[in-house]
Amino acid sequence: MILEVLISCMHQSDFSLITKTGITGNALVINQCDKNEYLTLTTEPCSVRMISTTERGLSKSRNLAIKESFADICLFCDDDEHLISEYESIILHAFKQLKDADIIAFDVEGSTCRLAKKTHCLHYLELLRISSYQIAIRRNSIINANVYFDPFMGAGSGNGAQEENKFLMDCLRAGLKIYYVPQIIGRVTHQKSTWFHGYNEKFFYQRGGATRQLLGLPLALLYAFYYVIKKRALYKQEISLHAALFSTIRGCIDNTIERQKKQYVQKE
Repeated sequence: MILEVLISCMHQSDFSLITKTGITGNALVINQCDKNEYLTLTTEPCSVRMISTTERGLSKSRNLAIKESFADICLFCDDDEHLISEYESIILHAFKQLKDADIIAFDVEGSTCRLAKKTHCLHYLELLRISSYQIAIRRNSIINANVYFDPFMGAGSGNGAQEENKFLMDCLRAGLKIYYVPQIIGRVTHQKSTWFHGYNEKFFYQRGGATRQLLGLPLALLYAFYYVIKKRALYKQEISLHAALFSTIRGCIDNTIERQKKQYVQKE
């Protein structure tokens, strides 16, 4: 099996990100910037490529990377992540052992992963605890299932985050097998977010809209109560519980993402 690391980033002028992230094998960099360009870096026997594009949006970047990859196994990587030297052998070994696995989520230091520390298949609610930089995919499984990241969600969409959770849930609904393997493959430093600007009304409104896309209206409303109560310690200095709950419920009901999709289809 061949592994390729898929990196989504912005405004890169060279391949220095490869060294920064600790990549020692194949890599495909999707560089959203102000030009369209295709570059390759000769690092035999590995392939390192960069596709620069004027397109915007993290989900669009991930989707382009999946389509342009040549590998059997793809690992999503962020520009604030550093992989350990054994990442490739750990990931490929896991897929060889779990022959029915279409997606595997690994551990990354610097991120809280509230999952049972044992190898197991993930269920729907556990998918809410997974971040994109933990995810490796069997590429053909994704292509054959025709499941991609929702371009109306994620950084650059104007609708907050949770695009990876929607992607995983869509994969599960398509019959793909998703595993968690508690082995560390790297560390994330969490640089300044392009979309998160504090726990304000906008954050909770977007959270409500995204959660509706994941769970549907009834479950999203129930989850709204759970989330604002469970996360109270994180936001209590910035917004009241009542305001957080009201904004989340309003986001669920307004269903902005679905309205945007309908408007896009009508324009097409």
